Amino acid sequence: MKKHLSLPQHYPDDLERLQSYPLKLMQHQKEPNFNLVQKINHIIANSSATTLILQEIARLLGSAFKVDCCLVTVTSEVSAEATAVHWCADEYLAMPNSSEMLSNEHLLMDLPVLHCAAEPFTIDDISTIRNSLIVGGQNLPLPIRAVLAIPTRFAGQNNGVISLIQFQPYDWSDAEKQLLKLVESSCAIAFSQVAQAQLIASQQQHLQKTDQYQSLIKQLTILSRSNLELNQMLKLAISSTAESLQADRGLLILLKYTDPLFRTQAKKQIPKAKANVTVEWNRNTQDYHNGKSESETQSFLISECGLCQRVFTDSGKPVIIDDYTDVQETLTVAPLFAIDALPAVLVVPLENQGRILGFIVLQQATARNWQSAELNLVEMVCAQISNAIIQSQTLRQVQTLVDERTAKLQSSLELQAKLHEKTRQYVEQLRELNHLKDEFLSNMSDRLRYPLTNMQMSIKNLRLPGISADRQARYMDILEQECTKEINLINDLLTLQKLESQQERPQFETIDLNNRIQALAANLEPKLAAKALTIDLDLPKDSLAVQTELESFNRILQELLTNACTYSEHESIIHVQACHRVEQLVDQVIIKVTNTGRGISEEEATYIFDRFRRGKGGRWTPGTGLGLALAKSLVQHLNGAIAVESTPIPDSQLSQVCFTLTLPQFSDKSEL
Repeated sequence: MKKHLSLPQHYPDDLERLQSYPLKLMQHQKEPNFNLVQKINHIIANSSATTLILQEIARLLGSAFKVDCCLVTVTSEVSAEATAVHWCADEYLAMPNSSEMLSNEHLLMDLPVLHCAAEPFTIDDISTIRNSLIVGGQNLPLPIRAVLAIPTRFAGQNNGVISLIQFQPYDWSDAEKQLLKLVESSCAIAFSQVAQAQLIASQQQHLQKTDQYQSLIKQLTILSRSNLELNQMLKLAISSTAESLQADRGLLILLKYTDPLFRTQAKKQIPKAKANVTVEWNRNTQDYHNGKSESETQSFLISECGLCQRVFTDSGKPVIIDDYTDVQETLTVAPLFAIDALPAVLVVPLENQGRILGFIVLQQATARNWQSAELNLVEMVCAQISNAIIQSQTLRQVQTLVDERTAKLQSSLELQAKLHEKTRQYVEQLRELNHLKDEFLSNMSDRLRYPLTNMQMSIKNLRLPGISADRQARYMDILEQECTKEINLINDLLTLQKLESQQERPQFETIDLNNRIQALAANLEPKLAAKALTIDLDLPKDSLAVQTELESFNRILQELLTNACTYSEHESIIHVQACHRVEQLVDQVIIKVTNTGRGISEEEATYIFDRFRRGKGGRWTPGTGLGLALAKSLVQHLNGAIAVESTPIPDSQLSQVCFTLTLPQFSDKSEL
């Protein structure tokens, strides 16, 4: 895992100066070079926090060299991790939306702008600098154009990289290279101090985990010798073990043999036994029981679970599965394990004098490499639990009653948790509906108010004395246009309501597909000309005859073309493609409308066809959010389907947005 640290940002009011990016010439401070080294040594001697050391060095070097950005990277001595800190000049940190101005790693990897110093600063392995730039440079406000970098060496080994960065082309002077070489040794000492502190922290973490394991075993030993009831002891053992190993789920499963005299024999036979979940611990409250009843999910037959059978066929050895997807074709698992949600499994048997009493099962939501130390810990826990179970056999009947009451309590708690979760979901749904209502009322208020306001102003102007005939005609046009907008809005709402109630059946008629598309595209010419757009029609050579409802078809295609025109970039091309397809012996017509513009996110795609829902990103465009919702309702009215797909364009912030309309070529009642 890479660690990314940055200095606090400042936000000056004047951001216009960033529009013209002046070329900055690096100039050294007038103080002697050795004073810079003394300052670095002072930072090493007086900074207690390792992160603060890197921050201060990055700030000091960036200011001393007068660069746009200074990046320092320290490699770890115990792992492949690296710690990076960057400092940027205030004018770049204050830039709004700075993270969107940088295209992450591919700009940092642009080798033509990566300038390394000449001898003695030649870097033998250029990947060292690449990696250091990637580690700490994702959030830099501008693309990197010039870099002066040098690796630091301590005790004969590279332990970090110092990178001086300019956001404009820049020629590094020999004085700058010499000064960077001069401070390299002091920085190497600082980086070594940081790496040593990280090494000590890692070792302390390892010791802490070891102490935690020892404390767990000691705690279980005390519990087994106490008068605590067995069920409580097992619960504590499973929860403590699962938490210590950071597992997502822990199970204690006990076996009930049909043949009480069964013992593991040389033939490694599979016993006739029923497995019952005695204790279940979950890190999260979510349920993994796949919707089955409590009795079905809490028990299963050994003959039905290949995972548990392995314990018997492997002579009582633990079963270790790092990722179930690798063995799912050869291994069956009982449903209660919820193996799809928890694919990493560790099954350790509870064994006493050759008899397997049950299992401890630990599961993880992600693939996990179970370590030998973890396996040893679970085996010691199993030994403690096995001894406790054998010692409590004389109280089996009493313990059974306790188990039944505990199971009922567990079931009640799970039911309460489910009811609580459902209540929470209902509250969230109500909040969402309330938000949609407010958004709808606000949207409708605006769309109703603005035309009425324009109409009112036109009426007042028409009443003015001495108004000319031209102005009268102009105000009458405004009245007519705004009135038409109001009527169209109301008609759209009525059409949606009518389509939802399914009051009318579609009135099919045969139309010429090519002529309809060409006519609708021609009507769009004024809007296309306003944005310098062109439309490319890819239609079949032989025109297709389609049986559909003409008015609905025209409105659907008009909405798709208008939407494409509205959200297309200036001087781009809108592609309209139509073709014939036969799927499952049904003739279909496929129409695709593709434009180049702002992409549609996965979140927006989930509600883009919902009424009164508008996209959140990009520039604002007027509208009520009814167009695509109405188009989808009309498509369903015609027994068709509509879908949207957004494909990012490489090396661009734009995307290809394609709406695909699928309609039956002929109605069900047509006779061919």
